Amino acid sequence: METNHTAFKRIVTGHDTDGKAIIVSNEVPSRTYMVGGPNGAKFHEIWNTKETPALIDNETDPEENALTLGPPKQGTRIRVIDFPPESEEIRNLTKEQAFEHFKTMKGEHASKADENAPHPLMHKTETIDYGIVLEGELTLIVDRGETTARAGDIIIQRGTNHAWSNKSGKMCRVVFILIDGKFDEKLH
Repeated sequence: METNHTAFKRIVTGHDTDGKAIIVSNEVPSRTYMVGGPNGAKFHEIWNTKETPALIDNETDPEENALTLGPPKQGTRIRVIDFPPESEEIRNLTKEQAFEHFKTMKGEHASKADENAPHPLMHKTETIDYGIVLEGELTLIVDRGETTARAGDIIIQRGTNHAWSNKSGKMCRVVFILIDGKFDEKLH
């Protein structure tokens, strides 16, 4: 199984004391989290905003102490996820085990797994998510269907119950931009 991905950099701009644009950092993201153990998905946390409109300031990195599934309320989050090929262990998770996976990222409320779910990691968040496949391919599973996204494809995930499955046998890297949302009362 392929486990290493090419490193990428997070380049952050800012302003100096004269108000001129500068490069604040140019380095490999330091906040990474493994979800689901050593053979699970690797989350690279890149940046988040805490409000809309986003405050443009010259403060330091919006650090967080733990992995969080969704964006801050009225905010955004960008992350890169490396999905390894899906294992039998993932396909056979119980409802309780799936709940625990989401709990590790403060997302237990999002877990929608049950005995009739098309995938044990089905989840639903009150967000608009843009997923951009950089490498490999990933299957998007929803309540009534699935489709495979390949490098260059863009997914617009609009608060639907869904799961991600890497059925390709090779690593897949996806950039996700998460935007806090609000369900239409007809969909809630």
